[in-house]
Amino acid sequence: MTKSQIAEILQEIATLLELKDENPFKIRAYANAARSLETFGGNLSDLQDEEALAKIPGIGKAIAAKIKELAGTGKLKYLEELRAEFPAAIQELFSISGLGAKKIKALYENLKISSIEQLRQACESGKVAELPGFGETTQTRICEAIARRAQHSGYFQFGQVAADTELLRRDLAGHPDALQVDVAGSYRRRREIVRDVDLVVATKKPAAITQFFIKHPLVESIVAQGPTKTSVRLRSGIQCDLRVVSSAEYPFALNYFTGSKEHNIEMRSRALAQGWTLNEYRLGKLPPDPKGKLLVGRAAKKSATKVPTVREEADLYRALGLDFVPPELRENCGEFEVAEKHSLPKLLEKENLRGTFHCHTVASDGHNTLEEMATAAQELGLEYLGVAEHSKSSIQAHGIDAAKLKSQVAAIRKLNKEFDGFRLFAGVECDILRDGKLDFEDEILSELDFVVASVHSVFNLSEAEMTKRVIRAIENPFVTILAHPTGRLLLKREPYSLDIPAVLDAAAATGTWVELNGAPKRLDLDWRWWPLAKAKGVKCVIDPDAHRTERLQDLWFGVAIARKGWLTKADVVNCLPLGKIDAALQAKRNTEP
Repeated sequence: MTKSQIAEILQEIATLLELKDENPFKIRAYANAARSLETFGGNLSDLQDEEALAKIPGIGKAIAAKIKELAGTGKLKYLEELRAEFPAAIQELFSISGLGAKKIKALYENLKISSIEQLRQACESGKVAELPGFGETTQTRICEAIARRAQHSGYFQFGQVAADTELLRRDLAGHPDALQVDVAGSYRRRREIVRDVDLVVATKKPAAITQFFIKHPLVESIVAQGPTKTSVRLRSGIQCDLRVVSSAEYPFALNYFTGSKEHNIEMRSRALAQGWTLNEYRLGKLPPDPKGKLLVGRAAKKSATKVPTVREEADLYRALGLDFVPPELRENCGEFEVAEKHSLPKLLEKENLRGTFHCHTVASDGHNTLEEMATAAQELGLEYLGVAEHSKSSIQAHGIDAAKLKSQVAAIRKLNKEFDGFRLFAGVECDILRDGKLDFEDEILSELDFVVASVHSVFNLSEAEMTKRVIRAIENPFVTILAHPTGRLLLKREPYSLDIPAVLDAAAATGTWVELNGAPKRLDLDWRWWPLAKAKGVKCVIDPDAHRTERLQDLWFGVAIARKGWLTKADVVNCLPLGKIDAALQAKRNTEP
């Protein structure tokens, strides 16, 4: 059992104890132990050493013994006993937005609700509203949350499936009978939401590849199996389709199964104009009709055009008079016109990023120290890292007050003296209050290197009110970055109402950077808005919103969405090196009103 799996179990124990209304200190002990274990740098053998475990801050002897039992056997009697006290489905209720342990406990004790379906029925009958502490408004919100959950059933965040998808790709690529391997579908196009995963493999031994695939540890069940296509259900719940083809078919299959549908239609139309037929397996001459004439009159003019040899995807685009179109752009949203003129932009690469901002430490709701975050950033090859704890109004995120903020700034300044070629920037993620004012006064914000402004509450304002609120905040000369601009949580919470073009105009006018939040649950600002932002001269900043060291790698998701939004190195401000980023941070403050 892995460290992460054990940490999840400790958190589950904390949740179950909360449902039991156990001693708050006991609940907190398990939650803290889960958090400590997640950031523990030891290996699995250490997790079976009670003495070593007990030395980890936040883990006492009793919990150390339970971790040892889990690490050694994969089971825990204490957990099994706790689970037996509640119906198995009750933990599903935690997936409903707005329901915490106290409300779930009240639902269970008063209405015997232990599943989402029972909760839906109780809401529809009005019983939930009658419970103390609930009311009509809460009941309505629960109903809406249940409906959203049902609507999103079968969909997955891009980031949720990335680890499994990349592992399958690597393992298939390592098979001796695999000649070429790639992921296709919406995942390859970097859509923020995917329904399934598509894999394409070129091989001379399709049966061997198929057998290897269906026996992979990630596969839970087989949905369908055939000579060229096999569908399975992964343990994560997503369907994964494998297509095995010959090397000659591979470029066509990869292109076709990457999509999008609209992109494929235009590709076929362009082939048709050349007198060719294009499908998922080949590019060839149009067949004659029974009278010996080409099927399409327009294509008849080019019927003598020789079908070019296609060995890779780029050859296919060249055959159609196009530059190679990166998969991220294949949505039929202008890519053909630009590719035809040979003027596609050189999209952003992960290696272009030199640093990032909007990260958290243990000072608020992060899981690692300043030193640990700095070390992790340097290991990724970054030259700078901006730390921005939550401000005091974000009580749920352990927001810090002015005194604690000043203390952290001093710690960052001191730590910077130890670095060579790396720097920490001191900032804050400052809440935008309902009226557009900020959670800290300008006097405090002026002492920081940068300020991230975010909406974390009161999401139900009208579009006009929310737009006015956000614009007022970014007009503050000390606000550097507008973070996760629409507040969406993919598959969980819809964006709040916001006039995005108006906000982008304000960002351009004030020199405020707009964030592309790389956290897989956000990926906000949406890729569809970045071409407009770019046209208005708005600078993008890609941030991971990292609350622990490993989440710094969410920058990869941010880069993927930036590419999908047609962004280049010049459009992303944190591609600037350490020697230039400091001046960029100060630019807005130095602008004359």
